[in-house]
Amino acid sequence: MDDQTVRLALERHWEASDADDFNVEHEIYREDAVLDYPQSGERIRGRRNIQESRTVQPNRKRFTVRRTIGSGDLWVTEFILSYDGVPSWAVSIMEFRDGLVAHETQYFADRFEPAPSRAHLVGRMA
Repeated sequence: MDDQTVRLALERHWEASDADDFNVEHEIYREDAVLDYPQSGERIRGRRNIQESRTVQPNRKRFTVRRTIGSGDLWVTEFILSYDGVPSWAVSIMEFRDGLVAHETQYFADRFEPAPSRAHLVGRMA
């Protein structure tokens, strides 16, 4: 699968995620895909289980992709995931095999105020 095809598949995945279209969202995963959440220590095995874990999640989710980078079998997406309007910054690392995601790792971080000690060194991001 060439990089442009993967990029289009990722765009379709994130758009479906934002639209709560769980069937399209999970087309990108292999049947035996693995999803890791290192911060909670969770590992979910299998596309059906990954999809179910997301469908039973009760909060209203919105996805705003900031950027997607990668090539070949390794792709990274930075996005803002809002649960019921509360944003969390996230990174998804997807490893592809035979054109589908075999392994994904997601990291999440809440917003925090900048440290006063470095205020004179930094500018604000948009």
